[in-house]
Amino acid sequence: MFTPFTRFSLILALPCLIAAPTFATDLAEVYADALENDPVLGAAVAGYEARKQLVPQARAGLLPNITVGGSSDWNERSFPIPPIQDTDPTSPTFGQFFDIPDQEFNSHVWQARLNQPIVNLNNWYQWRSAKATVKAAGALLDATDQTLIVRVIEAYLNVLRAQDLLDATVAQEEAVATQLEQVQQRFDVGLVAITDVLEATAAHDNAVVLRIQADGDHDIFFETLSTLSDIHYTSLDRLSESFPIALPEPLNEEEWVTTALATNYNILAARSQLEAAKRTLAARRSGHLPTIDASISRSHFVTGGSNFLGGKTDSTVYSIGINLPIYQGGFTHSQAKEARALVEQARQDLRNQQLTVSRDTRNLFQAVSTDVVRVQARDKAIISSRSALEATQTGYEVGTRNIVDVLEAIQRLISSEFDYADSRYNYVIDLMLLKQRSGSLIDEDLIELNQFMDPNDPVERVASLRNRSTNLVPQ
Repeated sequence: MFTPFTRFSLILALPCLIAAPTFATDLAEVYADALENDPVLGAAVAGYEARKQLVPQARAGLLPNITVGGSSDWNERSFPIPPIQDTDPTSPTFGQFFDIPDQEFNSHVWQARLNQPIVNLNNWYQWRSAKATVKAAGALLDATDQTLIVRVIEAYLNVLRAQDLLDATVAQEEAVATQLEQVQQRFDVGLVAITDVLEATAAHDNAVVLRIQADGDHDIFFETLSTLSDIHYTSLDRLSESFPIALPEPLNEEEWVTTALATNYNILAARSQLEAAKRTLAARRSGHLPTIDASISRSHFVTGGSNFLGGKTDSTVYSIGINLPIYQGGFTHSQAKEARALVEQARQDLRNQQLTVSRDTRNLFQAVSTDVVRVQARDKAIISSRSALEATQTGYEVGTRNIVDVLEAIQRLISSEFDYADSRYNYVIDLMLLKQRSGSLIDEDLIELNQFMDPNDPVERVASLRNRSTNLVPQ
């Protein structure tokens, strides 16, 4: 589990893992920034620290309770009674009448009491429940840590994906513009019909629209990345072509599922929550049982008035008390029924997590395996599309193909190149999601991926459409 100290160490260590200072930001730097500044992770850490206090709060019901109190009083005492005759024959005032004088004096008292629960099963089970609840909170915090890794990688790769899409649309716009120019020249000398010019013009206008949309998406994904750390990046390293596309290891779906059911943090949290619910049920049931407490109290009383015990009194009392609840209007019974239902709810939540994780793990294993084949197929598709474009252009020049065929061939080639890059990003994200579902995703996986970021081929952030003053549409 990631502790606050471990997390702080990662923040300090990650920049040291960056190979060489560059102007562009790589994946490790973005992750280090997110570890320090991501509000989602920060809220999760604060929530976990708050949940940890449930244990000492519950344990307090098992430990001694000491109270000290005191008071100071000013007394004014008067005796509005008839005079009293002295009836003592030996007294010099025998037979005389006299009044009892009024009194004004101060009294003060202090008392200290220590109470120690000896038998209190309710508090004992509540303490055990609190420990299980904190364990569940720790598992959820670890799940948030893993989710941050995925969020960083996904947001980073989405920027690269947006750049590849922008590159593709720019290339398509330039290629179609070149084709339009050539068609216009051929039309001017009467080699082609006006319909070819119109087809090429329409294709060029559509390419401009796609480029403008890609340009706006490019800025949007940069903004999305900045929400992880509130840092606005202007340049990012690309994913190198040397990044290996390999099948998941181990190449066994059942092993991945078994690992996921044993180590997935959401399952671990649900299992701990079920344990906490069971302990709470035991605590509710013990509400019918007796409790035994031992106590010691010490008091000190001083008064300035007349007192048949004198002006000062000290006392120490030792006691053992037994309390047996007989009937509380059905309150304890109702609490036990509520806790029993919550146990069943926690059990069903655990079952749902197990089924969901098992399904997601199987699907992601298949997705990664398919991604590997898809990347290989799309790499070959680029070669085929390039050859097809060359053949189509040759056919157009000799009159066997028309301009629509050429424009479609250009679009297929550019789409093939983007689809190849897109499939590589999908492979990385699916692989990280697979590791996350199995509970095995760690920050070293991100650092390993960062080694394949190419600082010599950065993605530069273009000016935002909302801040740009020039007209993006060619006149």
